[in-house]
Amino acid sequence: MELEVLDIKGKGTGKKVELDKDIFGIEPNDHAIYLDVKQYLAHQRQGTHKAKERSEVRGSTKKIKRQKGTGTARFGDIKNPIFRGGGRTFGPRPRTYGAKLNKKVKELARKSALSYKVKNNQVMILQDFTLEQPRTKDFSDIQKNLKVDDKKTIFVLNERNKNVYLSSRNLQNSKVVTISELNTYDIMNATALLFAESSLDVLQKKA
Repeated sequence: MELEVLDIKGKGTGKKVELDKDIFGIEPNDHAIYLDVKQYLAHQRQGTHKAKERSEVRGSTKKIKRQKGTGTARFGDIKNPIFRGGGRTFGPRPRTYGAKLNKKVKELARKSALSYKVKNNQVMILQDFTLEQPRTKDFSDIQKNLKVDDKKTIFVLNERNKNVYLSSRNLQNSKVVTISELNTYDIMNATALLFAESSLDVLQKKA
């Protein structure tokens, strides 16, 4: 499949690029996408939640009443979990939510996500560009020229560009990443995927 290379004004440059079928034209594997997205979201969790159990709550350890003969249930100390102010039974503990996923599964998931985007005509190729200074309006004008200002967009660059990144970060539905940072979750979450020409070359050479 061929796509025309556009400039930042939204006009064709007359150049076309061929998309690699092994990356953008495979039969998508939904389960691989699910596993990769699940792992990505799990890694976003801090896992710092913590509740005090009865051994950690401040309070007296004196037995409240005698064990037998009261006609009611037996009780230990005031830190009993059923009392107000007592410890929590089996409360959350700090933990890591991360899970291992095979490298080939992650690659399959990303290729599947890219293939979905191509099928839905949500991929665009841009001529390499830069901005002279960080300015949100300049980046917003680029989105309007490309008619993606009302969509969730991801701009994929070959390498970090500070001015482009700073110009985009105030825009809620726009994200700028390098080709090494591109992941399955971001691809599936976007409704417009814009590759800089050089980043596409790097992606297709790695495959």
